[in-house]
Amino acid sequence: MKRTAGIHHITAIVGHPQQNVDFYAGILGLRMVKKTVNFDDPGTYHLYFGNDGGKPGTIITFFPWADAYPGVIGDGQVGVTSYVVPTGAFPFWENRLTKFNIEFSKSERFGERYLTFKDTHGLQLELVERASGDQSSWAFGEVTSNVAIKGFGGATLFSAQPDQTAKLLVDVMGLEKIAEENGLMRFKSYGEIGNIIDVKSSPSGRGQMGVGTVHHIAWRAEDDADQLEWREHVGNAGYGVTPVQDRNYFNAIYFKERGEILFEIATDPPGFAHDESGETMGTELKLPAQYEQHRDALMNVLPPIEVRNLDNEG
Repeated sequence: MKRTAGIHHITAIVGHPQQNVDFYAGILGLRMVKKTVNFDDPGTYHLYFGNDGGKPGTIITFFPWADAYPGVIGDGQVGVTSYVVPTGAFPFWENRLTKFNIEFSKSERFGERYLTFKDTHGLQLELVERASGDQSSWAFGEVTSNVAIKGFGGATLFSAQPDQTAKLLVDVMGLEKIAEENGLMRFKSYGEIGNIIDVKSSPSGRGQMGVGTVHHIAWRAEDDADQLEWREHVGNAGYGVTPVQDRNYFNAIYFKERGEILFEIATDPPGFAHDESGETMGTELKLPAQYEQHRDALMNVLPPIEVRNLDNEG
């Protein structure tokens, strides 16, 4: 039986790239580990944020389209993206969200407390305290390593066919169903981060892709050989799977599950430091080989962006 360790990355669509950088680096304190372009639309950035080393399970990536239409969060999407912070970090994060005028609410489910809020472009996020997972060594502005986001806590899936999605998570992806309450089913993988998946038990209306929505969720494969096993495994379960696609920092396969959520299975290696050093990740625009000859033209199209310490602003 195949089992994934959990989430590799989550990719979302947002608006202006500088606003995106300000929120995830400037406010949430994540590291921008890669600044590259959308391989299918090289006039658009593809930005990656995560922990200090860009470890799988910490990476959120964005396609920022400044003039794109807003999306509708609903069935066929990741409805809520969850981040895990160290135990005892909530007072810091409540103060920080308040400082930047970000409205948040408090809730509890499955015996855990959550802070729920939206990013600049409407993406639904939440923080949860957990002891598991390595503490981040990345610090930025007032976000010190003892309160910094460790990586993903997990995600809440909005499915057009929740029972089919639940069956896939257990029978194909190898997660374990551990609880059910208040209209949610909870599943767990064996990893320490990105390992808790909640599925809304009933459909809530079809989502529409656009700014403020998640494009896809990616699951971890150990390496290329493991990914090929996953491709065969998923195909044998009756899902149409793409050929392996080289994404430079990992290889990827994609399939749409029966609840209409786009799933990816991505390899842990080679990671984000193979085309620049670990110390300089995210500081320069990195292009895949096929676009390097167009660097000057792309630099004229892509808006300038910078990681800013917003605690020093004003």
